[in-house]
Amino acid sequence: MNYEWHDLIGNLGVVLIIGTYLLLQLERMRSTSLSYSILNGAGALLILVSLTQAFNLSSFIIEICWLAISGIGIAGALRRRAAACAAG
Repeated sequence: MNYEWHDLIGNLGVVLIIGTYLLLQLERMRSTSLSYSILNGAGALLILVSLTQAFNLSSFIIEICWLAISGIGIAGALRRRAAACAAG
């Protein structure tokens, strides 16, 4: 097996997603935080980049969903942040 650039990019994405989940479970990060959604989205995006070179439909589908859900989380966190700034 040859370890190529896209493998490294995909593995970095996996580390981001798993590391973020670990921080959540250790209560070092909140699931509603902006950083949680950004790190998850970045991880999914990096895995998607790796899939451009070694495509797998099942992985592609789950990473598209992971990225979309992260986008929803980012939008919610930004909305909460704007509301908190407006309130005080």
